[in-house]
This record gives sequence, structure tokens and C-alpha cells, in this order.
Amino acid sequence: MTKITYHVAEHDGGFAYRLGEVWSESFADHDEALAAARSAAERQHLEGRDAEISYQLADGRWQTEHASGGDRPETDVVDDAAEKSA
Repeated sequence: MTKITYHVAEHDGGFAYRLGEVWSESFADHDEALAAARSAAERQHLEGRDAEISYQLADGRWQTEHASGGDRPETDVVDDAAEKSA
């Protein structure tokens, strides 16, 4: 099973969450960003339909993959902002 981790941190003048190197939109405060990251992580557990997905790689090329609607990852949310202030 695949595991993905969302990280919450200060970003772009506010707070946001990221998956790998891809950031969400900015939120006005930490709690909003944390709630959004938890919501995104929870939605990963919902089964859907099989689909072909396309996404852009860091080098600008596009990748296409088949995604099974029942193949859901394990998710985690790490609050980097809280760890930084501790």
C-alpha cells in the first residue's frame, strides 16, 4: 500500500499544506490549513471510479497513469508549523 504525507507549514505569506513539492493554496491561518490538509487526507480514503490521470513532472514532462478506484493510499498529516514553534 502506498503511503502519502501532507505537510502543513508557513508558505507564501500564510499557511498551506503540501504533498511532496506541490503546495495547496494559502490559508489565512494555521488552523485553516491544518483542517484543509486533514480533509484532503480523508478524501484519499474514498473509493472512486477507475480513471486515467495525467500530471506534470518536475522536469516539465507529462505522466499518464491508470488509477484504480479501489486502490487507496494510507495517509498522514504532519504539522511542520507546530514542530517549528515547539
